[in-house]
Amino acid sequence: MNALFPAGFRWGSATAAYQIEGAAAEDGRTPSIWDTFSRLPGKVRNGDTGDIAADHYHRVREDVALMKAVGLTDYRFSLAWPRIQPTGRGPAVQKGLDFYRALADELLEAGIRPVVTLYHWDLPQELEDAGGWPERATAERFAEYAGLAAEALGDRIDTWTTLNEPWCAAFLGYGSGVHAPGRTDDRAALRAAHHLNLAHGLAARVLRDTLPATAELSLTLNLHVARPLTDAPEDVDAARRIDAVGNRIFLDPVFHGRLPADLVADTAHLTDWSFVRDGDLAAISTPIDSLGINYYSPAVVAAGTSESPSPWPGAPERVRFLPAPGPRTAMDWPVDASGLHELLVRLRDELPGVPLLITENGAAYDDYADPEGAVHDPERVEYLDAHLEAVHRAIADGADVRGYFLWSLLDNFEWAYGYGKRFGIVHVDFASQRRTPKDSARWYAEVIGRGGLLR
Repeated sequence: MNALFPAGFRWGSATAAYQIEGAAAEDGRTPSIWDTFSRLPGKVRNGDTGDIAADHYHRVREDVALMKAVGLTDYRFSLAWPRIQPTGRGPAVQKGLDFYRALADELLEAGIRPVVTLYHWDLPQELEDAGGWPERATAERFAEYAGLAAEALGDRIDTWTTLNEPWCAAFLGYGSGVHAPGRTDDRAALRAAHHLNLAHGLAARVLRDTLPATAELSLTLNLHVARPLTDAPEDVDAARRIDAVGNRIFLDPVFHGRLPADLVADTAHLTDWSFVRDGDLAAISTPIDSLGINYYSPAVVAAGTSESPSPWPGAPERVRFLPAPGPRTAMDWPVDASGLHELLVRLRDELPGVPLLITENGAAYDDYADPEGAVHDPERVEYLDAHLEAVHRAIADGADVRGYFLWSLLDNFEWAYGYGKRFGIVHVDFASQRRTPKDSARWYAEVIGRGGLLR
């Protein structure tokens, strides 16, 4: 008996602007923090940048045709803030908006629903120069940008996500420094996390006021499944600390209008949280229509000492990460689909009535074109099959999961890993920009066609 998904289930794929668009200095676009960061020696493998990436800016029709061939019902992409509002202030650049209008129109003509993310880490460099996400003004600027985008695109796009993975933006960008802008300051990272939350809430209010009443508002989080090594109290506490600064720092303000008390206690040596002002939590908890979840793998944690600088303020003195058992991807991430089921069941219980979307899930492997030009990726097919089965089991167990967006459509610029890691179901030869659907693209097309998995 096949494992079929509910009628109307959204079958999608996802990308991010800086990772695929290229055209980094065309039509008024100015540098983002990733343009700056990728040019710093030693920050990105091989000195790679997103200047050209997958050249999607010039290949929209070709790429949408690939999506249609796979059978996608939905396509999740991000807007480049510095393409629309180059300095992070003032009026929008019409050529930037025209690019996204044309993309949305091409998608709609192909019968694919456009799903837009306002922020996938490409902060205009001028806003970082003014202090970046640790500053409250950045959240206010983001709400203005959200309004510009909604006014221009709200007639074409009905699903809007404010932020993608604010944990990464805050703690990899300002804590460990492995992502742009490359700062290493625990206090700044905590301030950034709050102001990203505030940016989400302020933008959600603007979107509600600007978009049609039927528009769907969402937020995408990379929630962490942190499993204690043993049942010893100190290992259980290590997992609690990671849950506080990895998950509940966003879930509690957004869905409950509060800060986690244990997070405040864990970080009391770093901050008194006085940057949280009256009214902030009310804004952050503006109701949304769905929650996006990005999941790749679980983690095993125990009491001990982590690396420094760490993306886990309040935890590094007491938490260490251990290798998880089982096979691993080319990112050296463990493959364990049970973590996705575990996460979805948790959210079923903790957020009743909140529809869920898997907005990213996928794996990098060392793909290559064989002499005949084909790209065989059986490990990716196995990974995707197992994780979709976990989603199917979670739905059977009562989780309200409405869709699945595979990461990613195209091989792309993989942040600090440059072009050395391939997540796409479509292979990109970056020298020629030739696209070649991998076996996983054909497999996904079959899954979508039958509405589920073969079992």
